[in-house]
Amino acid sequence: MLYQAKKVQLAGTVSPQCSNAAVVDPALPHRTVNPPRSQSIAKTLADSIERQIAEGAWRAGDKLPSLRELAQLHRYSKNTVVAAFELLVGRGLVEPRRGAGYFVLDRAAAPRQEEDAGSLGRAMDIVWLMREQLKSRPDVLAVGDGFPPVQWLSEARLDKYHHKVVRTGLGTLFRYGSRFGYGPLREHLVRKLGDLGIGAEPRDIVLTHGANDAMDLVIRYFVPAGATVLVDDPGYYPLFGKLKLAGARIVGVPRLADGPDLETLERLLAQERPRLFFTQSVAHNPTGSDISAAKAFRVLQLAQKYNLLLVENDALADFKPTSLPRLAALDQLERTIYIGSFSKSFSAALRVGFIACNPDLASDLADLKALVHVSSSEYCERTVDVILSEGHYQRYITRLRARLADATARAVRLFEDLDATVFARTEQSLYLWGALPAVDDSLALAERLLPSKVVIAPGRVFRVNSEAVSPWSRFNVGAVLDPRFEPAIRSVLG
Repeated sequence: MLYQAKKVQLAGTVSPQCSNAAVVDPALPHRTVNPPRSQSIAKTLADSIERQIAEGAWRAGDKLPSLRELAQLHRYSKNTVVAAFELLVGRGLVEPRRGAGYFVLDRAAAPRQEEDAGSLGRAMDIVWLMREQLKSRPDVLAVGDGFPPVQWLSEARLDKYHHKVVRTGLGTLFRYGSRFGYGPLREHLVRKLGDLGIGAEPRDIVLTHGANDAMDLVIRYFVPAGATVLVDDPGYYPLFGKLKLAGARIVGVPRLADGPDLETLERLLAQERPRLFFTQSVAHNPTGSDISAAKAFRVLQLAQKYNLLLVENDALADFKPTSLPRLAALDQLERTIYIGSFSKSFSAALRVGFIACNPDLASDLADLKALVHVSSSEYCERTVDVILSEGHYQRYITRLRARLADATARAVRLFEDLDATVFARTEQSLYLWGALPAVDDSLALAERLLPSKVVIAPGRVFRVNSEAVSPWSRFNVGAVLDPRFEPAIRSVLG
């Protein structure tokens, strides 16, 4: 309870010394009145707790600190705290329970629901979808979610690694790490990349705060304002946001079921002469497609011809077979910058990703990282290193891939039953890019699903031109198997 009481203290309550400051009497603008000290303090405390409830610091069902704890913490009288709680009860925010204390009511969160309800129609854009990804609402089925189901990832058993992490070097955990990142993990990544056919050394690898941070560093290094950059279209929407923030001119390369549209790619290379092409060869987000070997070779030939750098994002590598073609494996990091992550396969909370590239560029990016972040999180990097060092990791990844393959097959069968079109069919994919029958605008479909508390990710969010109407949506194969999904879809399709 001491921690909870501290939350109230941090909310900006006025100290006893200044809580009875004079206020203007609206009826007598040139005179001031001094409210009773205890009344002013009680209202200030009640307002502070109300603000925390509105912001989600206290949720429905949470027990508030006791009268005694708050009185001792703030050096208020018990009667003042009682008065504050009575104000909260009168506002319908909390209720007293005999012998147990004061608890937050369910209806306290109602004002926030009104704001969220209109968010989809008001701002179906990059920022909106990123907000949706960060929300955790057990009553809402996030069919467009970008992560595997929590039940799958819980088998990683992150709870059992803390003591092992501490034993790897207690002294250094209290200081900044290397600008390149934790050395033993980079050595592990050399072997992991070797399994994909990518030859690398520790000096070729820079650890980052996830794949998004890796892309941000590449953009900061290579992309001046006004520069033209090629991206997959549809593609990874946070990347579009980062490029817009950098002032880049974004040009989309149509994504087909077996990789980029080569004819369009070559035409754009000849016309635009861009320096970078951001792409996802394997487990493409949002379509779930994989590049064919023939297209991968041709993309590299075009990169050589037009002096193009390929930034290959492989954040879902742990979910796919190592035998699938990667540009970095075919090119051996000559014209490719390879980006990886553990956020999808272990935990997004760990925020560990990496960049693999030629050693000179790696050194420059490590310097840039030091300027931007000082260092990445060595504690998180040590945690990932410990996980990779244990035999449990390979068994866990094997089960993860098997679960994904099963979920993919079941999700495809469900979409067939719905007479939906699936853009690309692979043996295992976290995402299906699907179009439901008689749906021309998936944004309208998303709005119709809101009353059922089913949230999908409409296709326009993933397009370079987000205003273009799209029948497509990204569906998470784990989420569509939830028993709430099919009835909700059938009810809106009629």
